[in-house]
Amino acid sequence: MGVLGWIRDQLMGFFGLGPLLQMFATGDYRALATVDGFGDLIAPVIPLLLVFELMRGLLRHRTRRVDYQVPLLVWVLNRFIGTFLTVAVVGFCIGQFNRFAPFQAGLTWYGLLYGYVAWEFAHFVYHFLAHKVRLLWCLHSTHHAPVAMNLSVNYAHIFLEGMYADVVRTSICMLLGVSPPLLVLIVIIDSFWGQLIHLGENVLPEGKLGVLHRVLLTPSHHRVHHARNVLYMDTNFCNLLPIWDRVFGTYMEARADIRIEYGITRPVKPYSVLDAYLGEFWLLGRDVWHAPGLSNKLLYLVMPPGWSHDGNHHTAKVAKQALQAEQGVDL
Repeated sequence: MGVLGWIRDQLMGFFGLGPLLQMFATGDYRALATVDGFGDLIAPVIPLLLVFELMRGLLRHRTRRVDYQVPLLVWVLNRFIGTFLTVAVVGFCIGQFNRFAPFQAGLTWYGLLYGYVAWEFAHFVYHFLAHKVRLLWCLHSTHHAPVAMNLSVNYAHIFLEGMYADVVRTSICMLLGVSPPLLVLIVIIDSFWGQLIHLGENVLPEGKLGVLHRVLLTPSHHRVHHARNVLYMDTNFCNLLPIWDRVFGTYMEARADIRIEYGITRPVKPYSVLDAYLGEFWLLGRDVWHAPGLSNKLLYLVMPPGWSHDGNHHTAKVAKQALQAEQGVDL
């Protein structure tokens, strides 16, 4: 295969056009009635929206290199490392845990409703732990490192985070009786929506999607989640239905008086994929190395980001309490 052929295949993979073009070529559209066919149908939407978002920003002179470079280069890196791991991990968890479920929710409307509530709970658990356990935060921080919100942020993930997320979410769903076919359908829907909520202000200025903002988690909600503002930290962990955020008190809407600042609390070197990818691991390793005693070294791995063995904590919880005390901000 020549260079042009390789480039063609990479673009086809990025835009998810292969299955659709095959259907067009054969004239057999029966696959669209299947779960996989539905996934193939919506797969190109987010990449095409990304291109639209990028081009619109360029025409309006609102697109900066720093807004897109790190997420897209991280995607290229992950493309070479972790593509095959998701299927293997999900298959393993299904085989290990599906047999312990007390019942099986199948492909019915009430099964989908139950399955989605169960999936959101599993996603909440994975996502909450990713912010509250420092070792897991090192995996997740790459996704929060970009300093702007746009669809390229979807591709800013360290490849190992996908394995961790798949283990937690698939295992919980299997134990709660979500059948494998139903799980596949839910993942397709959730992946699409999870990418859509990263739409930036260039395309969707307010990001509230009208009346949907009252019942679904919208781009506006997810922008709050990606904010490094103290008030907004560790909120909106759900993906489509914010039911568990409301149950556990982590739901928050954007406030008109607080402008969202994207990124993580430490400065990430501009354009540095290495810092966005491994910077938090380096800082964790440094803290573990200097911590006195084995117990403190282990605690640095499992305590929240900002925890310190000397009691001088800079966790999100401590920062919010300080903000409330100093400025009287309502949390």
